[in-house]
Amino acid sequence: MQDQTQKLSIVEKIGYSLGDCAANFIFQTVMMFLTLFYTDVLLIAPASIAWIFVVTRIWDAVNDPMMGAIADRTKTRWGKFRPWVLISAIPFGVIGVLMFTAPNLSATGKIIYALITYNAMMMIYTVNNVPYCSLTGVLTGDSVERTSLAQYRFIFAMLASFVVQSFAMDLVKHFGKGNDAKGFQTTMVIFCSLAVVFFFITFFTTKERVKPSPKQKTTLKLDILDLLRNPAWLAIVFLTIFVFIFLAMRGSMTPYYFKYYVVREDLLGKFNMLGMGVTLPCILLAKPLSIRFGKRNTFLVCLFLSAVFASAFIFLPRNAIVLMFVFNALYSACYAPTIPMLWAMIADVADYGEWKTGRRATGITFSATTFGLKMGLTLGGALTAWLLAYYGYIANQPQTDFALKGISWMMSIIPAIPFFIGVAILLFYRITKHTELQMTQELIERRKHYEGV
Repeated sequence: MQDQTQKLSIVEKIGYSLGDCAANFIFQTVMMFLTLFYTDVLLIAPASIAWIFVVTRIWDAVNDPMMGAIADRTKTRWGKFRPWVLISAIPFGVIGVLMFTAPNLSATGKIIYALITYNAMMMIYTVNNVPYCSLTGVLTGDSVERTSLAQYRFIFAMLASFVVQSFAMDLVKHFGKGNDAKGFQTTMVIFCSLAVVFFFITFFTTKERVKPSPKQKTTLKLDILDLLRNPAWLAIVFLTIFVFIFLAMRGSMTPYYFKYYVVREDLLGKFNMLGMGVTLPCILLAKPLSIRFGKRNTFLVCLFLSAVFASAFIFLPRNAIVLMFVFNALYSACYAPTIPMLWAMIADVADYGEWKTGRRATGITFSATTFGLKMGLTLGGALTAWLLAYYGYIANQPQTDFALKGISWMMSIIPAIPFFIGVAILLFYRITKHTELQMTQELIERRKHYEGV
């Protein structure tokens, strides 16, 4: 039976969801087009791009958990996490535009500029997204309601992804009129302006309800030890890393695939539009499937099928356009339910830690997982750049047979491997459907007790 005090209004669910919509206007553009922007607009060598991604991870290894600890210890009348969404909104938008700006610099200067702006984006993403994601764990303590919230969140996130993947390159061509540098910058001004407005709406429409016990005494050392002793957290972090290696590799390779392998760049928007069009309704399956089979089992099966359909692209000849669209639709339908489920599972992991130890550290739990997301994004981006260099990719030129073979493998088998690894990792995730129900009810009763309800 649901606790009515933990129910969320439609307005609050939509308001919260607009925050992820905002982030995805920027995040999806980075994931899909940043490598292409670096190679084909800034003309940076793929090997240099790989090192830009890798160097950024060194600082991120520190600032992600640091931000989680800061957020957990933030005390304002607006809560722990909401203020950070507000504070970071405008810087997030400004840096998003700067990332896709092509300055008139030397080759070395462009590499340094790319390194600085990419680092700045990863830092502001941490300041914004760690608290934003942590809100999932404190807006409500009800596991079913969290799945519903995550479902709303990712419908709106996918709407932004739909716009970016379907129309970004068309907008670049429209505004650039042959000058892709100008086109990318103008497109990002539009996307980033929308993002800032949506972040403000998130702040003003949400309320933090789940609070740690007022008697809770904890330190950063205790928080980290609690996480390391939490097998569900370890599983979810590694799962996140491998999921985002796949997404970064396949997302960034899709423009290359259509530009150089299929030689039908005009089909890129339609291909992505179909994928997003299938994803949006299939996200709605997350809640009923997780209620019926549990989050872990649903995630495991969906991830396995997604990897199979993604791998099938290796068998498609360059002119098999219809089959490319069919397999993309099948992959998208299978992957869609996992999108909201991942973040609902992270909130469950925070609950699991509180359930086992009596201490709650929502921010650092989500920050560590956000680190996993960025680690996967960076490793996927670096692997893509290194492999482009290995296969002899040359920007804006007809590619060799070896390079075309590499592009085909990087669109299919190579990125699918992390998904298959993710399936194995899920076997070690201990929060089953039964555990979810027991844990949720016991935590609700505990919170009522110390809140004096």
